[in-house]
Amino acid sequence: MSSDEEGGEEYLFKIVIIGDSAVGKSNLLSRYARNEFNPHSKATIGVEFQTQSMDIDGKEVKAQIWDTAGQERFRAVTSAYYRGAVGALVVYDISRRTTFENVGRWLDELKSKPPPLLPTS
Repeated sequence: MSSDEEGGEEYLFKIVIIGDSAVGKSNLLSRYARNEFNPHSKATIGVEFQTQSMDIDGKEVKAQIWDTAGQERFRAVTSAYYRGAVGALVVYDISRRTTFENVGRWLDELKSKPPPLLPTS
């Protein structure tokens, strides 16, 4: 938390988006942060993030949202990005049942990280 020039407070919250590969994590973030959608988007390599700011009761609140790679080969790298996160959005593809069945595995991975991660799906 820090003060800005007008004396209001600023808050920054880190949130990670996780789930299997090709479930729409990157497009979900792109739609939220830039109001864009790319039906031909490529797989995320490693991690990307966007920051969204909003004013709540005169305080600047920033959500730093991290889009992680869903591919198994990047799991060791992307799980390191959970550090400092206060929440997680677990994403699956309703047209691919296995991605829903894997939600439990993603939740188990979150539970293995130090608090205060708060998973939502």
